[in-house]
Amino acid sequence: MDKLVSGKELMGVKKQRSQPFIFEKFEYELQSKRENEGWIVDRELKSMIRMKHPKPIDEKFEDEVWCLFASLGFSYMNRDRHLEIPYGTESLNTTKQIDVFAADEETVLFVECKCAVSGKKGDFKTDLEAIKGIKDGLFKTVHREKAFKGKKVKYIFATKNYEITEPDRNRMKDMGIYHFDEYGIKYFAELAKHLGACARYQLLGTLFAGQKIGAMENRIPAIEGQMGGYTYYSFSIEPEKLLKLAYVLHRNEANSDMMPTYQRIIKKPRLKEIRKFIDNKGFFPNSLIISIDTNGKRLRFDLAAPQVENAISRIGILYLPQLYRSAYIIDGQHRLYGYAGSKHAEDNTVPVVAFVNLDKDKQVELFMEINENQKAVSKNLQNTLNADLLWTSEDKNKQRKALRLNIAQRLGELQSSPFFNRIVIGENEASAYCCLTIDTIENGLKSTHFLTRFGKDNNEVEAGTFDRGSNDATRDILQPFLMEAFQYFKNELPEEWELGDSNLGVLTINNTIHALLRILNDIVDFLIANKKINPKIMDGKDLVEMAEPYLAPLVSYFGTVTEKDREGIRKNYGSGGKAKVWRTFQAKINETRPEFEPEGLKGWIRDNSKQFNAESYTLIQDIELIIKSDFAAKLQRRYKDKWLTLGIPPKVYKHANTLKGKQDYENSINGINKVVDIWDCVTIANCRDIAVFSSNWTELFENGYTRPEEVSISGGKSAKTAWITKFATIANNTSASYSFSEEEYLFLKAIHTWLKERA
Repeated sequence: MDKLVSGKELMGVKKQRSQPFIFEKFEYELQSKRENEGWIVDRELKSMIRMKHPKPIDEKFEDEVWCLFASLGFSYMNRDRHLEIPYGTESLNTTKQIDVFAADEETVLFVECKCAVSGKKGDFKTDLEAIKGIKDGLFKTVHREKAFKGKKVKYIFATKNYEITEPDRNRMKDMGIYHFDEYGIKYFAELAKHLGACARYQLLGTLFAGQKIGAMENRIPAIEGQMGGYTYYSFSIEPEKLLKLAYVLHRNEANSDMMPTYQRIIKKPRLKEIRKFIDNKGFFPNSLIISIDTNGKRLRFDLAAPQVENAISRIGILYLPQLYRSAYIIDGQHRLYGYAGSKHAEDNTVPVVAFVNLDKDKQVELFMEINENQKAVSKNLQNTLNADLLWTSEDKNKQRKALRLNIAQRLGELQSSPFFNRIVIGENEASAYCCLTIDTIENGLKSTHFLTRFGKDNNEVEAGTFDRGSNDATRDILQPFLMEAFQYFKNELPEEWELGDSNLGVLTINNTIHALLRILNDIVDFLIANKKINPKIMDGKDLVEMAEPYLAPLVSYFGTVTEKDREGIRKNYGSGGKAKVWRTFQAKINETRPEFEPEGLKGWIRDNSKQFNAESYTLIQDIELIIKSDFAAKLQRRYKDKWLTLGIPPKVYKHANTLKGKQDYENSINGINKVVDIWDCVTIANCRDIAVFSSNWTELFENGYTRPEEVSISGGKSAKTAWITKFATIANNTSASYSFSEEEYLFLKAIHTWLKERA
């Protein structure tokens, strides 16, 4: 006990351990030597010099974890890094050094910390087996202390920059050890900033889910009813009581093993506003929505007397579970936690509608329905929720959608992934570095043949190249392949990979990643067709090695990409733009590997080579001249001097007149002695409006402007003049970068031949 601190002393140690530096005093003659060792002058004193040195990463991490538990309000903690606790018999006198020791009125926590310089795969078999051998002894020693007798005890294994292997996860689970990674630490640190010591309830709910809370009055007056096939209870409860039972399924990495999770992280500014409102005697009359988890047991509900005859609802005394994490907050977390630290947490009550044993999928649905007409649930958050919600759907296409979303999410969350922290997940904020969306990756995967497609009644329509029949089995082979493939680009193009959306970066942006997913699909299909690979049984690394000869041309392309090409990749918006980027990448591979020629590429190259441009522009000019001249002649014959007012729709005339006025004004300013003819301001698209105006079609244009092959089509004059609209659209493509397709060129040629022959 003499090596523990509490109260003001604990706060003093916290202030010291929250510093990123170690401070020491040295004689002045040692200054130069210490500076060579990395020490920095902090303050010059009379006879000594105070210097500071960045803490070693292991000490810094231990202090970070220590300060977290201090912020969570634990009342006893170790004074320094030298706490030794006996775990054997008194005769053996064996001790274990404890990195972080934290205790409150109900619990005692032991924390062991492991930190690496950067992300690496951990192997903690030896460490965990050592803990297994001494854990019970440590717990017995602590329970012998009067201050900790009978308290709940938990051993925590905290890591930073380590990817924990599945065998180690299973070992910890079997030993009852809780794993705390940097995401969990960050999450609870943020929660402590918002909630103060009340965030401890969320931590205790995580560590001791289903275990009994100490002395707590759990009886409460309530009304029992039925809604939507579910039993619910309506009651009022002191916020301080509910805070102990409650758990919020926040959507973040810390709760990834509790999927589906769905709540937005609590926002401090909103919480402060609510707390201020409550402290000024404000109140919220609408109910919190929760789900009580009884762990399969029946809730005790003692009926009161008398009851109202023939009523569906019943009144009585409800016995709430006296267990940590026995009430999930579906709606109202800010209202509840607004009472955390408030003077009214014990003398106010909040109204609650409590469902019983809602499965998490139903909680997600209810959350989304409640929020539908309130603050919009963002597309990113919808995607991350659907990754869980649809996982076990009866519709297999929805299952595969969940798999695509899940893979996209995991690519951004796994430390071993090249996309770690590069994908916007849930309600995380986007940045130039973290700019990829789950939507992009999900749509990219949807465009591939990787996963099986199903028709009605879940009948298989097209077998997936990686699909092993279930989401879990398929993810186990597809996700490693994608990680290896994109790691190849990261290794080969490290500087371009880091640019993201900044400085005209083109590799790790949505357009490119979408296109590269489709390219990987093309290569896999090509290699399967040539009997080179079988993705369902091959290792991801081996698959990427086989694909490398076809990926290498893209590495060369990205290594020498011009500024003009960069702009082209970045500015191709919409589905058409994404397709253009994809086809461009296909063409770059085809230049080096001519045997790689996916379906449609040859036609796309032809249509984007500008080989039809010169003749198409000539045809457009000729067709426009024929149409405009013929229309003017026909209108003049029919309407004489009033042909511009009687033969043209008022809207077209007004628009043309406005253009004429602007051009006349500009000519006058620029000293050009020319008056623009209003007919010159009539466009080809306007000619279609003129053709169908009033009786013009039947009297002037039907015979001459109905294409021979369209004489019998239905739809009247609208259908028979649609070709003019199509021509006008093609003619408007005046950009220097535009390439007329073969189909557009053949259409122009056919129209030109017909008009000339008709004349």
